[in-house]
Amino acid sequence: MGSDSVRGVDRRRLLGWSGLTAAGVAAGGAQFAGATPSRAAQRKTDTVEIPPATRPGGAYDKFVAKLAAENRFSGVVMLAHRGRTVLSRSYGLADQEKGIRNHEGVAFNLSSAGKPFGAVAILQLAQRGKLQLSDTVGTHLTGFAKETADHVTIHHLLTGTSGLSTPDEDLQRVYQSREEVHDFYARWARESKQAAPPGTPTDHAGAEVAIPALIVEAVTGMSYWDYVEENVFRRCGMQGTGFFTRPQWLTDPHIAHSYMRQADGSRVDAVRNLDKGSPDPHQLGKNPGRSFIDPPGDGGFATAPDLIRFAQGLTDGTLLDRPYAEIFMGPKIPLAPQGGGLARGAVPADAAFASYMMPISLTKGQWVNGRAGVNPGSVASWNIYPYTGWIGVVLGNHDETPFMDIIQQEMEAIIG
Repeated sequence: MGSDSVRGVDRRRLLGWSGLTAAGVAAGGAQFAGATPSRAAQRKTDTVEIPPATRPGGAYDKFVAKLAAENRFSGVVMLAHRGRTVLSRSYGLADQEKGIRNHEGVAFNLSSAGKPFGAVAILQLAQRGKLQLSDTVGTHLTGFAKETADHVTIHHLLTGTSGLSTPDEDLQRVYQSREEVHDFYARWARESKQAAPPGTPTDHAGAEVAIPALIVEAVTGMSYWDYVEENVFRRCGMQGTGFFTRPQWLTDPHIAHSYMRQADGSRVDAVRNLDKGSPDPHQLGKNPGRSFIDPPGDGGFATAPDLIRFAQGLTDGTLLDRPYAEIFMGPKIPLAPQGGGLARGAVPADAAFASYMMPISLTKGQWVNGRAGVNPGSVASWNIYPYTGWIGVVLGNHDETPFMDIIQQEMEAIIG
C-alpha cells in the first residue's frame, strides 16, 4: 500500500564506501552549491523548469510506484527544488506487525549515509580553531601504534587514504548499552594496523570512521552522539533524526523496522529477530538490530524531510561557513571506476572523486553531491544537485530493492 503527498510544484563503492559514486562540488572554477552565482548563472537557474520526469505522475514517480506495486520497494522518496517539496511518495509499512504505514515522518536506518555527519562535526571544530585537518591522530588521541599516531592525519581519515586496515567486527555480538558500543569501537579502532603508507587509498577501513568520532569527543568533551545531535541535527531543525537505541527502535512508531531477506526468500524484522542474519555474501550474518546504538561516526536514523534540511544546511551557512562547506564537499582525490561487490551496476559518472566522507561525481556535465548506505533490510540515499537547486532522497526498509536503479532514475529525472 502507498500513501503520498505532493506540494509546491513550480555508492566510491556502494558498500565499499557505501556511497554510490554520486556527489560533489565545484572544482576548477565550477560553481559551489552555496556560493552566490553570477548574474548569467542566476538568470539560468532562476528560470529553470521543473523536469517533466520529476513532476507528480512523471516518469520517476511512475517508476517507483511500479516497484512498490510489485513489492520491490517499501519506503519514502522525496524531491525538493530550492527548498520546496515537489514530490513526496510513501509506500509500504514501517512496522508490519503493528500495521504502521511509512510516511514522511518515519525515520529510516541510514547506515553509511550518515557518515558525513561526522565530517561536518570535524569541520565545525576546524572552523572554530579547535583542530586542524593536518593534525595527526596522536595530536588528540592516545593508544594508537606510533606509525599511525605520528603520520596519519585527519585529512587522511576523512578522504579514505589512511592506509589503515581494521580488524573484522564480531557481527554476532548483541550489545546492551551505549557504553558497551562505545568501548568496543574505541578499542577496535586502536587495533587497526598500517597496511600501507598514509596517503594510500583504503578499502572502507572502519577506523577511518571511528577515529574522527573519537577526536570529536576528545576535543569537545561530549559523546559523538550528543555533539552531532546538538550541533548538526538540532541546528538544521532535524527533529525526526537521531542515534536511536534498540529499545527506541522496538517501541517508537516513527522508526521504520528493517526487513531482511532470508535464504528461503522470506523477510524478517531485523530488530525483533536478533538471532537472524543476512545471507548476502557482502554482509553475511549481519543484523543491524544487534547494535544497541549505531557506532560513533556511523549510521543513525533520519526522515526524508530532515535529510532535505541537512542538505540545505550544507549550502546555506547553517552548518558551516562557506569556505568550510567548500572544503567539506570539494573533490579531493580521483577515484578509479568501481564495479565489484554491491557496486555492481553503480550509477555511471563521467568522473568520480573522494571528498570528506562523501564520494562525489561529475555526471553529464553536472556535479552531484551525496551519500548512500545499505544495511540488511534498509537503503538510504541523499543527493544534492547544486547547479539546479534540486535535492533527492530515497529511504527504504526492506531487502531486494533495486536501489541503484532508483537512484539512476532520480538522476535521469533531474539531470536528463
